[in-house]
Amino acid sequence: MPSILALTGSPSLHSRTAVVADHALRRLAHAGLDTAHLAVRELPAADLLAARTGQPELRRALAAVAEADGLVIATPVYKAAYTGILKAFLDLLPQDGLAGKTVLPLTTGGSIAHVLTIDYALRPVLAALGARHVTAGRFLLDSTIERENGQRPDRLRPEAELDLYQAVDEFAYAVNAGAVTAAATAATAAAVGTS
Repeated sequence: MPSILALTGSPSLHSRTAVVADHALRRLAHAGLDTAHLAVRELPAADLLAARTGQPELRRALAAVAEADGLVIATPVYKAAYTGILKAFLDLLPQDGLAGKTVLPLTTGGSIAHVLTIDYALRPVLAALGARHVTAGRFLLDSTIERENGQRPDRLRPEAELDLYQAVDEFAYAVNAGAVTAAATAATAAAVGTS
């Protein structure tokens, strides 16, 4: 079964971006995929900024990326780009750190003026890290993400949820197709090696 890791790049403790990533992960788990969530802000800041990749928490985080078949990378938009904390983590990955992986980019922001952040800021970095396939991402307005008020849980407005789920379903299909292709390639290589 393919495994999915969500990386969230919000520095906020009460992050709308994390709400979106959690919705995506629930949908993926419902589709039968293994899921995990890594909030970059929970990594030790001094180790992250000093690129101390040998430290246990960073080592585990980088291993989780390496072991995942697919990544959901979610970030709020700050200054027309993804967050610095996400950039600091992505900078720790090897040059081919996303090789063979399918990636779903998700962004959140307060204005539709930031809708192109995925294509102009995030997608080039993911491609430079060797992602096999970057699926069509989604930008969600902050106003469509409703935070918990003590009486009800966090939720997305129906139109935002439908849009997110379409992107998540396309991503799940791409991850599963990639897993089938990888298995077929491994089987062919094994058969050629034994003949």
